[in-house]
Amino acid sequence: MKFVDEVTIQVKAGNGGGGCLSFRREKYIPFGGPDGGDGGDGGDVILCADEGLNTLVDFRHRRSFRAVNGEGGRGENRTGKGGDDLVIRVPVGTIVNDDDTGEIMGEVLADGQQLLVAKGGFHGLGNVRYKSSTNRAPRQTSKGSQGELRNLRLELKLLADVGLLGLPNAGKSTLIRAVSSARPKVADYPFTTLYPNLGVVRVDVNRSFVIADVPGLIEGAADGAGLGVRFLKHLARTRLLLHLVDIMPPDQSDPVDNVRRIEQELGKFSSELEARQRWLVLNKTDLLPEDEVSAYCDDLVARLGWQGPVFCLSAVNSRGVQALIYQIMEYLEQLDEEQNQC
Repeated sequence: MKFVDEVTIQVKAGNGGGGCLSFRREKYIPFGGPDGGDGGDGGDVILCADEGLNTLVDFRHRRSFRAVNGEGGRGENRTGKGGDDLVIRVPVGTIVNDDDTGEIMGEVLADGQQLLVAKGGFHGLGNVRYKSSTNRAPRQTSKGSQGELRNLRLELKLLADVGLLGLPNAGKSTLIRAVSSARPKVADYPFTTLYPNLGVVRVDVNRSFVIADVPGLIEGAADGAGLGVRFLKHLARTRLLLHLVDIMPPDQSDPVDNVRRIEQELGKFSSELEARQRWLVLNKTDLLPEDEVSAYCDDLVARLGWQGPVFCLSAVNSRGVQALIYQIMEYLEQLDEEQNQC
């Protein structure tokens, strides 16, 4: 299934039903008076988060949605039936923007959470509403109001605990395959990953976290180059970033320079994302003799002046991967404890 993370749709709430003009007509009851009922309210348009969805692809072929109008009132003081609400299911993590004003209307972050995006029209009033001591036979009614019409831009940001970033072919997809059941494409050419992948990492029966793999970044990504700029936003909700580095790039580039290039792109895209907790993961240690790995990685870390956690591993043969997974789990659990104490 093609991954779609942004669409524009039009929603129209139902119109309110008009009020009824009617008078009571029964044998032996002269001057029965007005008995026209009110109309029904128009249906609302509501977005509802569904954890069973992970893309906005369903909206590529249907862009217009309309709720049911309210029915008109009837005689004998009968109120018209209200229009049914239209519930549109979207993935968890969807942000809703008014495409005409640019206003952020809200977001749905939990399964079953609902967001009202278009209010149905108010019902019209029947002539019985206008009855008074001085107007005993009113011929006045009101029409129902129009339901709201909105052009919406839906934007999906994945919900993941950990995000992977790095240059193309740094080994992000290989790592997520090694630690979860996700099966992104892996090949020996750049930009193998064309859309984000989510994987659930199970440490044991009751301990797990979600990891996201996004397309590789290149220099200028924050300004629109390559594929990464479109998906950088999916890292915005992660609590931890893993910066994967190919320690033996096939183009003979310096891994230290590659790290700094990614850091520059993060800073251009979002200062908040740049300041997020980031761990350095030096990947593809299987390309070096085992007795040279430690010295080589120490040299890279020293030249970078890296102060945070560092992990040396080989995702392709899972060497060092288990230690990384347990460290991530402990870090996330510590964040949860700190949050609960606040």
